[in-house]
Amino acid sequence: MSEPGKTSGRPSGGGLRLRLPATSANLGPGFDAVAIALDFYLELDAEPADEFSIAATGRDAERCGRVEDNLVLETYKGILVANDRPIVPLAIKMRNGIPLAMGCGSSAAGRLAAIALAVHFGQLAWSSERILHEAYLLEGHPDNVAACWLGGFVAAACDGETVRVAKVVPAADWRAIVVLPADPLPTSRARAVLPASYPLGDVVANIQAVSMLGLAFAQGRADLLRIAMSDRIHQPYRAPICKLLPLMLPLVGEHGILGAALSGAGPAVLVVVEGEEALGRASAAIWDALGGPGGAELLVCRFVPSGANQTNV
Repeated sequence: MSEPGKTSGRPSGGGLRLRLPATSANLGPGFDAVAIALDFYLELDAEPADEFSIAATGRDAERCGRVEDNLVLETYKGILVANDRPIVPLAIKMRNGIPLAMGCGSSAAGRLAAIALAVHFGQLAWSSERILHEAYLLEGHPDNVAACWLGGFVAAACDGETVRVAKVVPAADWRAIVVLPADPLPTSRARAVLPASYPLGDVVANIQAVSMLGLAFAQGRADLLRIAMSDRIHQPYRAPICKLLPLMLPLVGEHGILGAALSGAGPAVLVVVEGEEALGRASAAIWDALGGPGGAELLVCRFVPSGANQTNV
């Protein structure tokens, strides 16, 4: 075996197959606290190799396929070095269905993939709780990583070195439409527009809304989502740089649309729809608000109860 932090030769261990869902965090008032898993995925097949390589397909394939400055590979190598394990080069086949820098949890999925790869090829024997904590440290907030790893609708908070998660399975008939603009938005820019303090009335309104949000998803209460997904902490400040949001909010309560909120930090918007039969009229209303096709994309999806899946191959 090579020295820790050094590249090793091809080891004898088997490969790993990973499938990690997209996620939408905040859902309005649940800032850095709640998220939900969606049914489009980052998928990887990795096996030991003589040198690193990535064959990428799907969304942003060129960016995902770069060996240099790659989030998955840099995180993977960093974890191995930090834990005194040799760096095992990998040949990766990647199929990416998660838009980058759109608020759909691409960084959470990428970092969790890297951690899972490091645990497998570095033989770290980490528990699921340890994996979640490491992902939280890398992301800076626990919401996306908890929903990606565990699935469903989650509320997450960090308690010392443990990420505490409460999870419920969303109503099976609810659907989602993710409205994607043409241009991405770095999370750092979306956070930079937020104020350092808030009026008490705005804080109280968000506490009321997020309290209702968890119960709405736990009980399948569609009638609560309009107010439960309302926000006064981050969306009013992000609306000028997330221009789709002001177009979507007036649609809530009509066309089968139950609620709408920025997906994570944006710029995408998550629209919750009452069921499969309402998707057509909801989509038509969204296109009408957008002024017709062009410059945006609608991703119709489901909320999924299960999170990351990994299989030895």
